[in-house]
Amino acid sequence: MAETAVRRVEKQRQPGALKRWLLKGRLQEMEGPHEREGQHHQHPWWMVMCLTGVDYFSTLGYQPGIAFLAAGALSPIATLILVLLTLFGALPIYNRVASESPHGEGSISMLEHLLARWKGKLFVLVLLGFVATDFVITITLSAADATAHVIENPFVHAYAPFLSHRIAVTIVLVGLLGAVFLKGFKEAIGLAVVLVGAYLLLNVVVVGRGLFELFVLHPEALPRWYQAVLSAEVGGISVNGNFFLVIGIALLLFPKLALGLSGFETGVAVMPLVQGERGDTHENPQGRIRNTRKLLLTAALIMSVLLITSSLVTSTLIPAHEFAAPPPGSHEGGQAYGRALAYLAYHFFGNIFGTVYDISTISILWFAGASAMAGLLNIVPRYLPRYGMAPDWALAQRPLVLIYTLVAFTVTVLFDADVEKQGGAYATGVLVLMSSAAIAVALSVWRRGRRWVPFVLIAVVFLYTTTQNVHERPEGIKIASFFILTIVATSFLSRVWRTTELRVESVELDGVAGEFLQDLIEKNCEIRIVANRRDTGDASEYRFKEREKRVDNHIPTRDPVLFLEVTLGDASEFSGTLKVRGVDVDGYRILRTESPAVPNAIAAFLLHLRDTTGKIPHVYFGWSEGNPLKYLLKYIAFGEGDTAPTTHEVLRQVEDDPEQRPAVHVGG
Repeated sequence: MAETAVRRVEKQRQPGALKRWLLKGRLQEMEGPHEREGQHHQHPWWMVMCLTGVDYFSTLGYQPGIAFLAAGALSPIATLILVLLTLFGALPIYNRVASESPHGEGSISMLEHLLARWKGKLFVLVLLGFVATDFVITITLSAADATAHVIENPFVHAYAPFLSHRIAVTIVLVGLLGAVFLKGFKEAIGLAVVLVGAYLLLNVVVVGRGLFELFVLHPEALPRWYQAVLSAEVGGISVNGNFFLVIGIALLLFPKLALGLSGFETGVAVMPLVQGERGDTHENPQGRIRNTRKLLLTAALIMSVLLITSSLVTSTLIPAHEFAAPPPGSHEGGQAYGRALAYLAYHFFGNIFGTVYDISTISILWFAGASAMAGLLNIVPRYLPRYGMAPDWALAQRPLVLIYTLVAFTVTVLFDADVEKQGGAYATGVLVLMSSAAIAVALSVWRRGRRWVPFVLIAVVFLYTTTQNVHERPEGIKIASFFILTIVATSFLSRVWRTTELRVESVELDGVAGEFLQDLIEKNCEIRIVANRRDTGDASEYRFKEREKRVDNHIPTRDPVLFLEVTLGDASEFSGTLKVRGVDVDGYRILRTESPAVPNAIAAFLLHLRDTTGKIPHVYFGWSEGNPLKYLLKYIAFGEGDTAPTTHEVLRQVEDDPEQRPAVHVGG
């Protein structure tokens, strides 16, 4: 069979020690959301929620500070709008995504088939660029915020001043993350439960104390904040006591707070890890869907409460100058810059508790980077190999970890390990993914004739939020564009490089085709295949073609001839099963199949004949008239061109021994 030839080639390759180490551990062997159904060790939904929560809940480390920088005194109101969008926009959308992709495919797979052929592939590559933006910036932004907590710790100031270099510490954290994955990483749900549980408990203590201070010890702070809201001036617009104008400004500002929406895409990506219920089947895992919805709802409610309350206490109890970003050329900002809740932890409970809070925050932010790295490693095996847009080594974990770590180093240096500077890029990645999910769900509901208007409205809101964020913070779309161009360019280069691979996973013959092959085996004669581009498909066509090939190639009349006709399928697909059916046309035996690449299909079928019959088959082509370069480009883009030399090249790559290689004849 065709797989036998591929395995033979793999066995002939003897990589060196370094290459064996790099390629050890295929991504299919890792435990994670990309695996097959039966490979997952499943857990209760609340434990899996903690796994997604290391990304989602960790945004509390920097969200209140970023919110105040974006909206000032209006940040609690803008945060309230964000929470309403979370509960009444993102949550319904991802509940629907969970129902329609219960095996971890996510919203991208729902959009994959909206456009056909190359347009669909390019659309997915663009979305993958935003996914890469989301996950890479999650790694670098989380590490940068963890560094901010390290630097501002009083014990570090006193005993370890060498840790005050922001970029260096962030790079070390990212490097440690990469080292963990180079050694081998498994989804440590138990560790996630401990980290999330401790972090949420500490935040409840800090926020609870803040609310006590606000409503009991310093009740004057709330009216003072309200007056600040009514007298605020944002973007040259003065509120002048008009509360409706406050709401309008908050609607314009809340897209800058979109970091608080992260986590939903991860929530549906880890669905295979969610324990279902008795009676669940692969085709209908209703228990898992219900439990995933519990996961999404619980996480959204916890985060919504903490977002509103943390924004309220930080914006009312922390002096505004403590939120200040560092001036250009300096890394020294206000003490609450990037760490507003940590500032309150020290202020309320002292250095010991504050240090415990810092350690918890640093741990969950670092582990949020681990979750993002796992997400990045999940991208390649899910899409790019299926498109033929990733080299063979990209199926191994370690080369990808090295690449992603180097990219994270570069982003860290370019953005000076600054949380605020990276916020726009992070929000862009998150919002584009959520907007695409909203569009996918709206289209799905509309096609099924259900109530689609609410989902269309949600999609419009997300599109507005995304557009506003891109307009206000264009650096996000710039870095996303870099990732998109990089992914598209490398993907198509890989596709060109891999074009002459065998690209057939298996060959299947129907009953008639099997009879044709069995007849050749019984007669013990030479196997002669005439490659034919079907014209009329009648007996006269095959009579003429057979006579022509016998004369041109001196084929004995006693040897039977089989015609092989390959119809071009979707050329954007890369590989698959070659299904061959037999047809008898007035005594002429025809084998017909469909493939995204004609020469590769012919080569795979010839190898299948060789491995099945034990004989070396012969295939006969006619000369192609035209420019060879034009044919080459046509083959790369559309899967057909100058078939004879390309078929020979595919066979040569698969079979090194010329004596075992099917013979290719060209004449006429």
